[in-house]
Amino acid sequence: MPSPVVIILAAGRGERFRASGATTHKLDAILHDQSVLTHVIQAVKDAGLEWHLVRPKGGTRGMGESIALGVSATVHAAGWLILPGDLPLIQPDSLRCVAEGLCEKPVVVPHYRQQQGHPVAFSHAYLPRLTALTGGMGAKEIVRSARLQHQVLDLALKDGGIVQDIDTLADLAQAERHLHRNGSL
Repeated sequence: MPSPVVIILAAGRGERFRASGATTHKLDAILHDQSVLTHVIQAVKDAGLEWHLVRPKGGTRGMGESIALGVSATVHAAGWLILPGDLPLIQPDSLRCVAEGLCEKPVVVPHYRQQQGHPVAFSHAYLPRLTALTGGMGAKEIVRSARLQHQVLDLALKDGGIVQDIDTLADLAQAERHLHRNGSL
């Protein structure tokens, strides 16, 4: 049986990051000698999962369109882990746990200390709804509907990296401090 594919979303404009004083896109910002996006890709590789990067030139009209592009490009997958490209501290074990959660329920929502994180995972049964997404809404409505049908696995993880995104220069500095305190990823 095919395994789920991690859809790495990297099409956003990163406007908040630039507004905080940055001169580069947040995914290209250097964190611990690598770009933020490289950290995310490396975590996915270390998890042993197949992945697809959504970063079209010129971006997209929002998260919904980005998800639809990634899922449409990987229709062969057993499911998808939707992972924003600005979570450089995410651990490979967390990615594997979310992927394995698809064996229990068709939607998996990870949490860290009661805070919803990423990636959110969907089984192949959600292909039509995911590929129909547009604009900036993302897949929140799909999760809400699945929750009403008791099809969501809420997965508690001990990885703050699933919620610690990079939106500002202060976020980048905090991630850098975390890496210095804890060695490497």
